[in-house]
Amino acid sequence: MGQPSSEALARPLTEGRPRRAARPSGSALSKVPEVTALFWVVKVLTTGMGETASDYLGRTLGPVPAGALGLTGLVVALVVQFRGDRYRPWTYWSAIVMVSVFGTMAADVVHVIAGVPYAVSTAAFTVALAAVFAAWYLSERTLSIHSIRTRRRESFYWAAVLATFALGTAVGDLTAGTLHLGYLASGVLFAALIAVPALAGRHLGLNAVAAFWWAYVLTRPLGASFADWMGVPVTRAGLGWGTGPVTLALIVPIAALVAVLAKRHKGAGR
Repeated sequence: MGQPSSEALARPLTEGRPRRAARPSGSALSKVPEVTALFWVVKVLTTGMGETASDYLGRTLGPVPAGALGLTGLVVALVVQFRGDRYRPWTYWSAIVMVSVFGTMAADVVHVIAGVPYAVSTAAFTVALAAVFAAWYLSERTLSIHSIRTRRRESFYWAAVLATFALGTAVGDLTAGTLHLGYLASGVLFAALIAVPALAGRHLGLNAVAAFWWAYVLTRPLGASFADWMGVPVTRAGLGWGTGPVTLALIVPIAALVAVLAKRHKGAGR
């Protein structure tokens, strides 16, 4: 009486105790954010800010110092991003901002300094983006951003992001300048075009990954066209607010929305 049975003694010591929760995996370890409506809003704002910030720095510091500053900021931001073990909103969006700034500079250098027409640079950046996608798919058999959990996939992802920014910049300048649509008309055009992948995905069965990257490329000329329209002088069919003030005006909502994303991410983690 009062002695534990031999069956009880044979039970594992952990039986009856609450089990420790398994370490989260999958999206919890992803290095990129969840694609929501807020994601697209912040993305478009960063593209506009990158466009005007690049123009402002180029005119204030000169092309070479501005390019060196943009490249340095990009390298620092990506190093911090790659060193992280998972998605962190402030780190990720800081890297996106620097990609936006430097991607604009890269496209502008090709045209302004090298004298390459926007039609040619658009074709070249399209080939570059296609090459990144091809190498990524051959290596990983997927282009989905929901699987960015390894260093190699993250490298492909950021190479694709940089190529989309350069391509989008060239496309926006092509429509606004070479095709003489102007910045406002170009912005309206890209606002209409960016709705196409969403509608095609819903009604025509377009692959979700293809729809995502299609829309992702178009966010660049969409945001940049409206930002240019606000910043360039009236003589160039703009509002004449100046690239510096427009840049500062866009930083405020970007920071506020990233703060919201960071708060939501922290709450989800809990």
